[in-house]
Amino acid sequence: MEQALLADVIAPRFSDVLVARDVLARHLPPTPMWSYPALDAELGATVHIKHENVQPVGAFKVRGGLALLAGLSPDQRARGLVTYSTGNHAQSIAYACAAFDATCTVVMPSAVSAEKVRAVRALGGEVVPHGPDMAAAQRHAEQLAGRTGGLLVSPGDTPALIAGVGTAYLELFEARPDLDALLVPVGSGTGAAAAVLVAAELAPRCQVIAVQSQAAPAAHDSWRLGSCVERSNRTAAEGLATGRGFALPQQIMRSGLADFLLVSDAQIAQAQRLLATHAHTLAESAGAAGLAAVLARPDRFAGQRLAVVCTGGNASAAEIAALGSTAEGDWGGNVGDGRAASSGAGAREHDSDLDHVRGGEGIRAARGR
Repeated sequence: MEQALLADVIAPRFSDVLVARDVLARHLPPTPMWSYPALDAELGATVHIKHENVQPVGAFKVRGGLALLAGLSPDQRARGLVTYSTGNHAQSIAYACAAFDATCTVVMPSAVSAEKVRAVRALGGEVVPHGPDMAAAQRHAEQLAGRTGGLLVSPGDTPALIAGVGTAYLELFEARPDLDALLVPVGSGTGAAAAVLVAAELAPRCQVIAVQSQAAPAAHDSWRLGSCVERSNRTAAEGLATGRGFALPQQIMRSGLADFLLVSDAQIAQAQRLLATHAHTLAESAGAAGLAAVLARPDRFAGQRLAVVCTGGNASAAEIAALGSTAEGDWGGNVGDGRAASSGAGAREHDSDLDHVRGGEGIRAARGR
């Protein structure tokens, strides 16, 4: 039976985000956004944390899952959904399928944390472990959808997911329309794409800045080169662990993203600890990537009004244990060390982020962006 690809529709518009807000109001309350004096003092900027980590699945993606399921016909829901994910997208789809009485099968890389597998199964989703990475999981999900007739849902190239996620940025910009910059972690890019859509309407002066691990730079390189590329995926941050660019979020990000920064996994871990000690917040590694960019570039963001999206709080047992590896009293020294490193090979500004992008023409095109 021919598989159905939900990505084969037009890109979402701001009006779709407004519709999604009405839908989600029946399912989810707005999430809080707070600033923390201790964190502001440490960073030398006013930083508002948007707490998507308090969603019922512990991550922002539940907004997209509910918007998607709400827009399907009864016949489509009856076919069941098939998708692939490292964790948070999986929980989002499983949660939404349970809410709309649909079945859900998720192919996950075999190395994904046991906590995330358990969470998907607890929500009623069927988990199929397969392969070493997202690329292998995607191929297997496509095969499953082809055999079963299930609706194949791309975690990046599905417009309803972006429209649903955009509701977080409606809340954010309606509360703080005066921001200088918003920093958004990127895996597939749905969050940053949604932020671009909403910022263009509600906060056009705010710079929307994407952040990704330099150990999995596919979305970053795709944006700089202007076309989707594949890259090695070695990051420990599961929510950022994608090995290719996704066409739909890339298209939207190219329309309004101010910059795309890379950070190291070590800087992300540092930001996780800072959120725990200075903002009372448990963030998974991907959820701390935006703050990691602020830590790595203090001169760039000093004195600014910033928003950082804590996209998820589904930290693994290993991540939680690692939070205690640095004593709170050591923070000043460690932050200083991270800042010094950021001017070297760890995480560098705009053009230097291109060092690993191969091909002379690609590099020249990217630097001309």
